[in-house]
Amino acid sequence: MHRRTASLTLLATAASLFTACSKPDPQTALEAAVQQLQDHLEAKDSKAVLAMLDARFRAQDEYDAEWARKTMALMFLRYANVKVIAVTRSSRIDPPGSSIGITEAQVLFTGAQGLIPERASPYSVQLQWALDGSDWKLRDLRWE
Repeated sequence: MHRRTASLTLLATAASLFTACSKPDPQTALEAAVQQLQDHLEAKDSKAVLAMLDARFRAQDEYDAEWARKTMALMFLRYANVKVIAVTRSSRIDPPGSSIGITEAQVLFTGAQGLIPERASPYSVQLQWALDGSDWKLRDLRWE
């Protein structure tokens, strides 16, 4: 009986090691990157957010990473707490098997004083991601 229990324990341990060592599939990694971006924004960690930006990052076809840095600095100084509420969020690899990911979301931003800015309806946000090695980098950001 002891030998059987030991064998089952060893087998379960080996299976968990193989699972832990395997890379997540691109879809799972993309969804994790989206969550990581949200977590970094809420933690007011602009350095970590900037590290997630692709070298060719653009927002609304005109703003770059320097704009993102300045905007975060101003927002993080103005608001004691920043919370990102994704009312809806979906991510996909587009086309399947490519190195481009798309996230579409309806997002509200809140601070200590309430909604940022004082807008009751969510922003429609589209993020385009590029796979860089095993990391997803934010390449394009658009909102309405």
